[in-house]
Amino acid sequence: MSSSVVPFKNQRYADLKRESIQRKILFRDPEFPADDSSLFYKEPPPGKVEWKRPWKISSDPHLFVEGINSHDLYQGEIGNCWFVAASSCLAMMPHLWQKVIPDWQEQEWDPKHPENYAGIFHFQFWVFGQWTDVVVDDRLPTINGKLIYCHSNSKKEFWSALLEKAYAKLYGCYESLSGGFAGDAVVDFTGAVYERIDLEREAFYKDQRNQDYLFENLLKVYEHGGIISCGITAEPHELEFKMANGLVKGHAYSVTAVKRIHLRHELVAHFKTETIPMIRMRNPWGKMEWNGPWSDSSKEWSKIGDTERHNLGLTVEDDGEFWMSFRDWCGHFSDADICHIYDNLLTSNRKKEVLYHGGWTRQNPKYLFDVTKITDEVLINLQQEDQRIKKKTGQEKDVAIDFSVWKVELNRNSEMHRTQKQTGKKSFSSVRSVFMRCNLPQGQYVVVPSTSDPGEQGKFMLRIFTNVDPGLWEPTKDQPKRNSLTSCFGCGKPK
Repeated sequence: MSSSVVPFKNQRYADLKRESIQRKILFRDPEFPADDSSLFYKEPPPGKVEWKRPWKISSDPHLFVEGINSHDLYQGEIGNCWFVAASSCLAMMPHLWQKVIPDWQEQEWDPKHPENYAGIFHFQFWVFGQWTDVVVDDRLPTINGKLIYCHSNSKKEFWSALLEKAYAKLYGCYESLSGGFAGDAVVDFTGAVYERIDLEREAFYKDQRNQDYLFENLLKVYEHGGIISCGITAEPHELEFKMANGLVKGHAYSVTAVKRIHLRHELVAHFKTETIPMIRMRNPWGKMEWNGPWSDSSKEWSKIGDTERHNLGLTVEDDGEFWMSFRDWCGHFSDADICHIYDNLLTSNRKKEVLYHGGWTRQNPKYLFDVTKITDEVLINLQQEDQRIKKKTGQEKDVAIDFSVWKVELNRNSEMHRTQKQTGKKSFSSVRSVFMRCNLPQGQYVVVPSTSDPGEQGKFMLRIFTNVDPGLWEPTKDQPKRNSLTSCFGCGKPK
């Protein structure tokens, strides 16, 4: 993963801020103007929009008010709950958000030195393997004096609105952020590896063994600083539909805790367990919560002691955050986005990574890698170039992608091989990235990134994680050299 940072549209924050201060003017971003082109390409906002600087919205504006936490964000008038859910998760992890919001102390308003304020901010996103610095001015869209998009629970706090503006600029306009997966936003925030789990297809609710295995995996991800979100599949007419149980269809929730909650001592014998696997979530609307078992004021909380409730920070208020038993979570949610953080400088979750940028042309490329341990856990992630930025021009095209993995003979340097065994194959999906986790025995493997339709062209990024450096290289020859023995033994051409 590249640790260097490149300026988006060649706009350098330090230079632009210095120039604005010297000229005693507030920065106005020519690359993301305060007009309709930055707001929408099809559906305008519901009212007359005025662009206002924070000090015209609040008499005492700040980047942060009493720090930063997951309750700071509320979704606005656009369907980007996936971005808000990812931002809520990010807010809980200082070692991650301080990368996305660099120099945050220097960017904060300083009432003692107003002459140093230039109306300019910058944020960093991991774009297709490259950290990218995005500059924005502080003019924000409002209707009737109120922010219309992402905002904080405090009228004085503006970090979430400015972060959203930078992300909208990255992808063309605010409307381009409508619809998406929280996992994609987390990857843009962190460079994480994104794994999507289909809870319905795997039927974890019905299989206790698989349910226990999934819980242990999610607990490990949470304890290692990973980021988890979830949602409920909806038909187009059901998007953001509130069900009787309080959950919302077609809506992204951030997972804010994964824990085993201890029962009161006198109940252990009755339930034949000391702990109950639980999961806590937050609705990015900041309201509307699950109203079933283990909801804020349900009778189930009498099963745990006062000390445990205090340690959990349980609150009985409609703030959008709520607990569920893991079993109920598996039964009511249909998918989960699991983002593994493997930056060894930031977490203890250590893996060796190789990253390769390639492209599809007339045929699918092939790449070789080695597994040197007797058995190793291998994670493979294929990500295509994001199409969201093309929404504004109407040129967005979802390409269905996939990859296959084959075990091959050792010491090959050609594209064509006599394969021993196909190790992994997934179904094609029109998504930004696909993922596979598997335990592979020692040997050499070829991975083949593919598109569902032959002849599709596009760029991709291939990432492989193992416990021992796997190497990754592209074969240099089309096929092995043939010799006279080939026809004698009837081997024919290599497959």
